[in-house]
Amino acid sequence: MVALIPTDAEDPAQLRDALERAFDGGPALGLGMVAGAPEGVADGIAAVIATSGSSGIPKRVALSGEALRASAEATAARIGSGRWLLALPAGYVAGLQVLVRSILAGTQPTRIEGRFSPESFAEATFEMMRPSSPSGIPDLYTSLVPAQVATLLDAAEDTAVRAALTAYRAILVGGQALPEPLRERAADLGVRLVRTYGSTETSGGCVYDGVPLDTVGVRVVDGELRLAGPMLAEGYLGDGSLTARTFVHDEHGIRWYRTGDLGLVEEGIVRVHGRADNVIVSGGINISLDRVERIVRRIAGLHEAVVVGVEDERWGRPR
Repeated sequence: MVALIPTDAEDPAQLRDALERAFDGGPALGLGMVAGAPEGVADGIAAVIATSGSSGIPKRVALSGEALRASAEATAARIGSGRWLLALPAGYVAGLQVLVRSILAGTQPTRIEGRFSPESFAEATFEMMRPSSPSGIPDLYTSLVPAQVATLLDAAEDTAVRAALTAYRAILVGGQALPEPLRERAADLGVRLVRTYGSTETSGGCVYDGVPLDTVGVRVVDGELRLAGPMLAEGYLGDGSLTARTFVHDEHGIRWYRTGDLGLVEEGIVRVHGRADNVIVSGGINISLDRVERIVRRIAGLHEAVVVGVEDERWGRPR
């Protein structure tokens, strides 16, 4: 048993040091946690992240140091390693992974000062581009959500913002679906976006541009995507029943995470159709609102559209 220390610290250097201690068997970090957190967790747990995920149900995801490192190592094998910009809260798994990847790369992450904006993003990026060793400027990386990408692209007429965007070897984008118009705009400007798919339960993104990371397994069971690999969480703190329902073993003893997402795998490419619990029946047909929304968002000017089911005089009430 190791101690669990709830923290809301924002200083990346301080959090990085605390995470290194957690990897070495020191106190585990409790991120986003409120009252009622236990004083200790099982040996090997490095962080517990409070999240509601896409289901809206509060959960406390327990992540081992081994799982976090496995995720970071797989990411480095796919896109390389270097210096990271922390542009998301460390209380989210995408932000936490910036710290883990920095530890593995032997670099210090840089945090955007104050509120996220094109100006603060550019300023932080240029600070990172100053050579800190005789070897010169390291490769730059960051992790953003689509809304941040949209904000930066809207300001890309500014020479400094555009230069900052194109300075990154890779910008990981996750948290929600990346609208195709945003992806195309970024490509036209020479911005290297990498679309990620994953969750807190998988220590962050584990499928990049539709291709699973090298240590990740993907299968489809009854239309639901399931993921396997060394980056899976231990489970949900204090909720053995939910853990047993979400993390299941197959006939070979392999442990799989039930994502709750509908999708398929075609020629090695993972295609996510949307949440299994966001499907309505209209006219006797199952319709994924998430999939319809993705298609609508490809239309110019509608990249922020939201699709919901409404009652129709002909088709009736969606259910």
